[in-house]
Formats: sequence, C-alpha cells, structure tokens
Amino acid sequence: MRADRLVSLVLLLRQHGRLSAVTLARELEVSTRTVLRDIDALSAAGVPVYAERGRHGGFALLSGFRTELTGLNHDEALALLIAGSRRGAQAFGLGSALASAMLKVVDALPAGYRDTAAGAAERLLIDPATDLLSRRLVAEEVPDTVAAEVRRAVLAGHKLRIHYAAVDQAPKWRTVDPIGLVTVRDQGYLLATRSGADRTYRLSRVLAAEELPEPAQRPDRVDLDRAWQERSTRFRTGGDQVTVLVRVNPARREELAGTALAVHTEEADTDGWLRLEVAFQDARHAEWALWQLATDAEALTPQWLRTSLRNRAAAIATRYGVSP
Repeated sequence: MRADRLVSLVLLLRQHGRLSAVTLARELEVSTRTVLRDIDALSAAGVPVYAERGRHGGFALLSGFRTELTGLNHDEALALLIAGSRRGAQAFGLGSALASAMLKVVDALPAGYRDTAAGAAERLLIDPATDLLSRRLVAEEVPDTVAAEVRRAVLAGHKLRIHYAAVDQAPKWRTVDPIGLVTVRDQGYLLATRSGADRTYRLSRVLAAEELPEPAQRPDRVDLDRAWQERSTRFRTGGDQVTVLVRVNPARREELAGTALAVHTEEADTDGWLRLEVAFQDARHAEWALWQLATDAEALTPQWLRTSLRNRAAAIATRYGVSP
C-alpha cells in the first residue's frame, strides 16, 4: 500500500540521512519515478523533505523531524532489535513485514536508547547462515502467496484447501481445519485436523493454498506449545523406528543425541566412553547417524547395523586401496 511505502520512505531518511532516489527505489522495491512522486506527496502533506543537488545529492529531512516511543528501557529496546534479527518470520511469509516493523521501532526509540541498543545489536548474532564447519544452514523456502493464504486461514479460523506433496507421494488437494503455525529451526509447520484427526503439514511441501469461507472446526482456544509436544511425541514413537545400543566418545555425545529421535538410557562405560540406547526413525536414519561419527562411535546392537556399517567401511577401504 502507498501509505506504508510513504512511512517507510520517511523512516529510511530518518535513519540514514540523505539518500539518492536510486537508493530509495532499491530499498522500497519501486521505480525512481515512483520515489519522486512519493517525495512530492510527502512535501504536499507537510513533511519537511528537501532535495540536495549535485554529485552527492539526494533527499533528506529537516533535522528534528521525528516521533519517539516512550516507556522502553535499554534492555527492552535491545530485545526488540534482536527479535527482529531472527529468521523465523520467513517461514510464515512475514519477513518483509518484520523488517518494516523493526525499521519503525528503531526510528521511534529515544535517541539515547536508539544509538546504544542498535550498537549492541550489531554485536549479537542469532541463527547465522553457516555453522562452525562452514555448512550452510538453508531455511526452507515457502512462496509468499502460499504463506499468506495459510496464515490468513489460521488467523481467521476458516477452513483451508492445500495442494500438498507428502514424501514419496503424488501431490493432492486436501481440505483441513487449521489450528496454528509452528516454526522449528527455520522450518514452518501447519498444525491442523482433517476429518477430526490430527495432521501436521510442512509448509515447504504446500504447493498451493486457498482460504475457504467456511469456519474451521476447532476449539476457541489452543495451547500450541502443548499440541506441538504431543504431536512430536507421537512422531518419535511411531513409524519403523529402530533402537540402537551404541558406545560414543563423550565429545560427540551431543552430536549423536541431536540426530537421534530420543535417548532412552545412558551410562558411563569402563573406558570413559558413554553407552547409550537411542532411537532412530528407521534403519537408514540409524546407519547415516552412526556413519557420521566414524570411529568416535560403535553400534553394539542390532547386528544388522554393525554388518551394514562394516560393509560400507570395507567398500570405502577397497576403493581407496587401489592406485588411481
């Protein structure tokens, strides 16, 4: 909407001082002609924006033109800025809205808090794009149109029609009663019911969505955290799960626990290693997780897993035992 764009234009000038029409157009994702029209509209509305000509010219606001948001202390302002740096909103298609909101919050802070909180926020990094091993942590992409339609149905309490691609299945349309949205490690999930049964859908697998006018069949109130925990528990205890008894170097214990569905038992072994009974989703998951730990872990049972890991290691040894 143009009103939102005009507000964003003013806030950009407030925070950055003089900016060229080209820079403003890039930030607002519009043409330079649109920026010039918006500048004229702001001037006509009494906003003290003026043009500076020349090589380093651009548009600026008269100093002192601002509003202030009172009642926030330094830590509260810092918390807002840190919250604005998180990527979770991307999963629900709210990334641009979050960026716009944080721009407004920063501009409205009293000068002392704005300068110190913004400087402190630069020294705190939340959810970096890569881990310590330079492995890129890629958030799942959800088209804005899909995310917006799902979000509207959830908030309005309407039924939702989704074109969903389940694993190893052809995509098909389903009509669900949406309950809520959850984001975990930058992955978005829709909690819903279908024909009265609980269902959980990964947003990145929703190919298209359509909010329906009919009201959803759902309770007026929901404890989303409890609902998520219950569904997570059912997921961990269902399917073709396998239980593995494994010895692991204590230095790699957290890595193993992080890839497993659950750690059932744990005790120290005689040599200082740990002996754990862990659950994996299936045989392929178990073999993959133990292979990642190389010689820092040993599967004790079941025997088929030991055999599978030995065969894989033998194949690798054979491959690299021959001169190229």
